[in-house]
Amino acid sequence: MANAGSKKEVLASPLATQLKAKKLEIKQIAVQKQAEQLLQMQQLAAKNLANSLIENEADIFKKAVKDARPLEVNDTLQHMPAKPKPIPQQFIRDERQALKDSLSDHYIPMHELETGEELLYLRDGQSPSVLSKLRRGFWVVQAQIDLHGLISDEARAYVAEFIADCKKNNVRCIRIVHGKGLGSRNREPVLKHKLRNWLMQKDEVIAYAQAKPEDGGSGAVIVLLKA
Repeated sequence: MANAGSKKEVLASPLATQLKAKKLEIKQIAVQKQAEQLLQMQQLAAKNLANSLIENEADIFKKAVKDARPLEVNDTLQHMPAKPKPIPQQFIRDERQALKDSLSDHYIPMHELETGEELLYLRDGQSPSVLSKLRRGFWVVQAQIDLHGLISDEARAYVAEFIADCKKNNVRCIRIVHGKGLGSRNREPVLKHKLRNWLMQKDEVIAYAQAKPEDGGSGAVIVLLKA
């Protein structure tokens, strides 16, 4: 009988161990579920707190700006004008002096076509028909200057600058009024003869001819420039 009881105890011991292990496993599962539930509750609480803070900040901002009004735009607001770029005065003076120096009062032409007091000139290599057309008024006068009242140096600079400007603006036919010299000391057309030499020195000048009577006659000259 004693042996039978011992045998039952041996058989019961593994079963008790299994039951004990099963209970421990169930307990661990329950603890894990509780931890997961707790974590979910914490996440939900944090989310609700964040939303609450955002709503509170929005409410605070709305309260802060509730009395604000749009700014009135003044259409008559004056803006300070931009400062103009500095003008290179010295450069301009140098350019004018260079143009003036490009013409000489002591130039002696190798050949000229003047007959009497009429001014006529045709640059070497140009067709005689160019001068013929110029005398007939074939080209329309596009720009002109008047040298009345100017002394020689002033007139020389004026002519040089005028021709340079005409070249920049693609002006071909010009008129220069030099006067008849009636107001000079010896009643001689001083500027007329100086102008003749000045024009011959300019490479831009193809030809020139005395103006027709209606355009100034012997007191003016029509000049044709290179294209």
